Amino acid sequence: MTADPAAAVGILVSERFPADLARRCERYADGIGRVLTWIHVPADPQARVPDERLPDIRVAFYTSDVYETRARSFFSAVRKAPNLNWLQTFNVGVDHPIFAELIGRGIRVTSAAGTSAVPIAQSAITGLLMLARGFPAWIKAQQSRTWLQFRGSSGPADLAGQTLCVLGMGSIGTEIARLGQALGLTVIGIRRNTHATDGRIAEMHEPQALAELLPRCHWLAIACPLTAETRRLIDAPMLARLPPGARVINVARGEVVDEAALVAALAAGRIGGAYLDVFEKEPLAPESPLWDMPNVIVTPHNCGASSGNDARVLALFGANLERWLSGQQLVNEVSAAS
Repeated sequence: MTADPAAAVGILVSERFPADLARRCERYADGIGRVLTWIHVPADPQARVPDERLPDIRVAFYTSDVYETRARSFFSAVRKAPNLNWLQTFNVGVDHPIFAELIGRGIRVTSAAGTSAVPIAQSAITGLLMLARGFPAWIKAQQSRTWLQFRGSSGPADLAGQTLCVLGMGSIGTEIARLGQALGLTVIGIRRNTHATDGRIAEMHEPQALAELLPRCHWLAIACPLTAETRRLIDAPMLARLPPGARVINVARGEVVDEAALVAALAAGRIGGAYLDVFEKEPLAPESPLWDMPNVIVTPHNCGASSGNDARVLALFGANLERWLSGQQLVNEVSAAS
């Protein structure tokens, strides 16, 4: 019996796509009368997917190894594939213009939101604890072989009784809030849907309440997506509303913060410190004053690094592929408004 051509599904993937997951996907597809074919992104970064294969591509899976070496080849095929219906990306943030372009063409896009939430939140809390416990000063003293000891009132303040404001209560922000609460911080969450909360959050507010909440916050952790509404949301007036000595943590996108205003507030001592994984322009320029500020911890947009991320993204793709084949709702589908 000849398979119905309409049942065939071409999937654009890396040649490193695991064979065991491919077999599992094939078994599921066969059970509902579909046939999967795997179309590999060429290993040579200069090569392109053959034109005759482009009409076969119905699904595309953008993985981290393709991003590192063959993103141009991958998106060249994606843009030219006339029958592409859905793209799954390993990215958590989907603010790059390519994703808006695809959604504008009617192609469904799903992100990897949640797959790296735990390591990102752990990095954010590590930055918070390093600042809270005075580690930048100790690290500097170690480099100069100086025996630095805090005494009495010169020591770091207890976290208990301090307030952490988490801007963006998605999977990352929720995990930051959970860890912050475990440290004894009072946690205030900011999100559009204020009904989605639990007992770990002392208060939940909508974004328009942020300005009036900031004077109460010793810590501001930024974990929101970059949108038209959040771009440069944390500007000089917002920073000025934080209490003297408050600290800022940004594991979202650099453009959410007015970087020049933050540098000025840090230099003046109005902001007591910052842990920053993201910046307005990346890589961060060597001449940026942020590198040398004693109260700033810089990481290179890498705070979500974890050996377990790829496995979690693969599991998400496998589950979403089954949903797509069966006409079910996809996990982490990005809307045009996002």
